[in-house]
Amino acid sequence: MTKVFYWSPFLGWVATISAVKRSAESITKYSKNKYNIKIIDSIGEWDEFYKNEKNNLFIKLYNQSFFDKLPKGGFLKSRISYLIIFFYSFFKLLKIINKEKPDYLIIHLITSLPIFLSIFFNKNTKLILRISGYPNLHFLRLIFWKIFSSKIYKVTCPTLFTFNMIKNLDIFDDDKVILLRDPVVDMENIKDKREEKLEINNINKNNTIVSIGRLTKQKNFLFIINGFKKILTKYPYYKLIILGEGEQKDLILKEIERLNLQENIFCLGFKKNINNYLFNSSIFLSASYYEDPGFALLEACLNNTTILSANTSGGPEEFLKHNKNSFIFQNNNIEDFMLKFEQLLNCSEQQLKKIKFNAKKIVLDYSKFRHFNQLKKILN
Repeated sequence: MTKVFYWSPFLGWVATISAVKRSAESITKYSKNKYNIKIIDSIGEWDEFYKNEKNNLFIKLYNQSFFDKLPKGGFLKSRISYLIIFFYSFFKLLKIINKEKPDYLIIHLITSLPIFLSIFFNKNTKLILRISGYPNLHFLRLIFWKIFSSKIYKVTCPTLFTFNMIKNLDIFDDDKVILLRDPVVDMENIKDKREEKLEINNINKNNTIVSIGRLTKQKNFLFIINGFKKILTKYPYYKLIILGEGEQKDLILKEIERLNLQENIFCLGFKKNINNYLFNSSIFLSASYYEDPGFALLEACLNNTTILSANTSGGPEEFLKHNKNSFIFQNNNIEDFMLKFEQLLNCSEQQLKKIKFNAKKIVLDYSKFRHFNQLKKILN
């Protein structure tokens, strides 16, 4: 039986975590027991997933979890925690790989440790570097990849945008770089997820907008808040729900207070299930500078929520088309934002139905089944 291990330590909830678990689950579900799948838990970051886990999916490197004790939030704190994970897991990860001898080790997020340790790995273990999200191609990372490129079996990319970017670096041989779309949408039990109770009551779906993502500069929530303020001047009955956590939370809350929008904007923090909020909103609003591919956008497609998005770089460029499956405005342009919002409101019911139907077709490429069919070609 082929052994496939995943390495994906994390500090806070990011979309990649769901993609890792769904990727592992897709192999388990569709491979007819041809693979032995494990996710390596470095310091307890995967603890909460054990509660409903029946397939013994995880391998622990620790005796007692200390994930909750690591410093989190902000650049400096996160770098300190990454160093702790690196040194704590150094010999433990090496030991487990050489003991278990997996055929493949798929690595996400904090990838420098397994790449460095590949020098000492069991020679039959193939390393698959999974690019997660829009990569920060700083000088040190490029040098590091260049040094260890011969140790990396494949490099998988979630979008054509990243695929072409990585190929153009000329660091890895062309046949090593593969397009592998994330298993973003989870169609299992979708009805139950949509029916879960919302944290706020008495909202009207037709007048509710939802925006989801980490509260970071990349997601551009300050523009969303100011754009929504503009909407309220003409449509005062609208409500905006913001889901997410991040380093700009205090800044965002202050902006909401400054604009006196506390009665119209609800910041509800991170939610593991977003399907119920998407399904009970008429519009999903995104103003991100870049996405790769844009998990919340794709889940909005699945939940028949009309998309109003900035012309975001990266993955969304591949699947979002104005007036075909979404409404696209020029980012940071309030006038164009309002123009496209008005276009959305003035669409007939039949036009909107067609747009949402076209959007829903997109999600098929990001399902567990499609992901598995692409991944098994690499694992074979």
